[in-house]
Amino acid sequence: EWNFGAGSFLVGQTYTPIYTVYSKSVYLEDGALEKYGATSASRKPMLRLEFGGFQIAAVEPTADALGGTTTEMTIPNLEASYTAALDFATLKAVVGYNTYDVDSISVNSYVVGLGAKTKFGRAYLAGSFFLGQNLGTYGFKTATDANPVIFGASLVDNESFGCTLIAGYKLNEMVSFEAGYGYTESELDQAASRKDDASQYYLQAKITLAQGVYVYPEIGKLDQGQDNTGAEQGDTTYFGAKWQINF
Repeated sequence: EWNFGAGSFLVGQTYTPIYTVYSKSVYLEDGALEKYGATSASRKPMLRLEFGGFQIAAVEPTADALGGTTTEMTIPNLEASYTAALDFATLKAVVGYNTYDVDSISVNSYVVGLGAKTKFGRAYLAGSFFLGQNLGTYGFKTATDANPVIFGASLVDNESFGCTLIAGYKLNEMVSFEAGYGYTESELDQAASRKDDASQYYLQAKITLAQGVYVYPEIGKLDQGQDNTGAEQGDTTYFGAKWQINF
């Protein structure tokens, strides 16, 4: 990454500009609600320009043939974000766009989102939401089926929504707590389809045993909701702990 004073230019792999994740949930290998309502396309190779609170990036594109024969990509994923650090909170706005062709059909994807985090004393509160279209072909992280569908020579778009809410409290230098909830849904834009939804909620403690040594006990529930045919997909209640040592 090259720092040129007024900003920086990155050539490499990191979290893309739309990444808006406030949860510290450790279930699913530090899942952090990433597939359950958080705004994330995770880490990807990119060219990123950063200045002030702005990030603008050309990101390695993704494509799915969706049952077709050939795909053609002519431009990268385009993403941008703006982060404003105010006296009372940190706010973030994001936008992303991707387009490619399957045979002669154009597949367009987009996502827009907002996030905010505020602290008051020993407590903090954070939340985010996103709206998007065809996020499966965008490479977005979600537990729902967010792919569009090709019927004949036309494309049926898939609309998605997601949100998270996180609250935490630091009891003392040794113990802190966090609770969080995330929800996401996707639905094909056709009369016969139903929404595919999923959610997660959890309660977690962070216990500092020594400098750089932590344990995170967590209890929570994943609800996979219904798929786009209305069939129940089941749920999972979990309890466990993560050990972490920083060297």
